[in-house]
Amino acid sequence: MPEGLEAEIWTRAAQTLVGRTIERVWCDQRVAPPGFVDLLNGSTIGGVWRRGKVVLVETDGPTLGLHFGMTGRLEIDGAAPITRLEYASNRDRAAWDRLRLWTKATNDTSPSERPALRMNDPRRLGRLSLDPDLSGLGADCLTLSADELIAGLGRRSGAIKPTLLDQAVVAGLGNLCADEVLFHAGVAPRRPADSLTGDDIDAISEQCRLRLPVMLAAGGSTHGDLSPEVRAAVGACPLDGAPLDRTSINGRTAVWCPAHQR
Repeated sequence: MPEGLEAEIWTRAAQTLVGRTIERVWCDQRVAPPGFVDLLNGSTIGGVWRRGKVVLVETDGPTLGLHFGMTGRLEIDGAAPITRLEYASNRDRAAWDRLRLWTKATNDTSPSERPALRMNDPRRLGRLSLDPDLSGLGADCLTLSADELIAGLGRRSGAIKPTLLDQAVVAGLGNLCADEVLFHAGVAPRRPADSLTGDDIDAISEQCRLRLPVMLAAGGSTHGDLSPEVRAAVGACPLDGAPLDRTSINGRTAVWCPAHQR
């Protein structure tokens, strides 16, 4: 948390910044590259887009990359598109700010003192980048095709759940979304990646394209059938009523249904 779905929500909200000029920038130097402030000051925002879990703010200078780590969150014009991140602190302390960016429109002679863009991260696991190299990322989780998944998996033979969390395989999948996709695809999280059949590959890629947009529309990665409440209770499977299982695979918790995930 956050995952690609949260990055997509922030990206859509930040579209309101397009066309504005960056007037002032403050950043936590510990998470930013050298010259960060000077390179962004005075540039105009031309677009906001997403690649995997990274929000990218394109300017007529460098492109700003926002990498959120485990607990980063974003505010645009003082409003939080996502008010609460599961498994993160619900407090909002200015000491946790990593970026404050002020803008003005071309006809605005008195810009607000409120930052147009504010990144807050309690654990300082996120970072800021300029012109980030994202060529190592795999195909995006929201549009993943079977052919792209086959290419991403390559010759990998490890368990499919942690393999899907590798951003070089599928960009944007995090722990909750990977569990949700495998749950609806009927694939057990411990299955070796090289044991998947063509039908398994089709099912996983299809559920990325079908299930993830439903979760996105509902509010993000915590809004699946395997919600945080279901994961905590580890009760009956929402699909077939069989007992759910919770296990650790390569250090990551997986919640799944042994009855229908094979």
